[in-house]
Amino acid sequence: MIPQVPHGGAMRLLDRVLSFDADSIVCAALSHRDAANPLRRDGILPAVCGVEYALQAMAAHGALTGDGAAQAAGYLASLRGVELRAARLDDLSAELRVEARALSRAARGFVYAFSVSAGGGALLSGQAAIIIPEGA
Repeated sequence: MIPQVPHGGAMRLLDRVLSFDADSIVCAALSHRDAANPLRRDGILPAVCGVEYALQAMAAHGALTGDGAAQAAGYLASLRGVELRAARLDDLSAELRVEARALSRAARGFVYAFSVSAGGGALLSGQAAIIIPEGA
């Protein structure tokens, strides 16, 4: 079960939280195999879409380590050091393992390192900075 995240319907990409602590979270997802995945274009789910899986893991982590309410919707401020090791995600039969580790957290933003893998193979990794707008 995934805690409240600021996504609804088919855009809730993660299936469950495998583990979490004060600084990190590990989630699993199968939605990359779904032909109706809203991130697919021309039937393909590019590997870069794994960034959205990681962003949702970060939002889930915020809800789990906060007061349990949905993480406020934020804006992706930057991506750094993103490495893609696959071209697409939809052709993978194994579930996705999505990991995120908080590097910095403040009232209006945070920075996480993230990685997405499947079947023990790395697919993508990087860092994301998120800004939460005032009043959110």
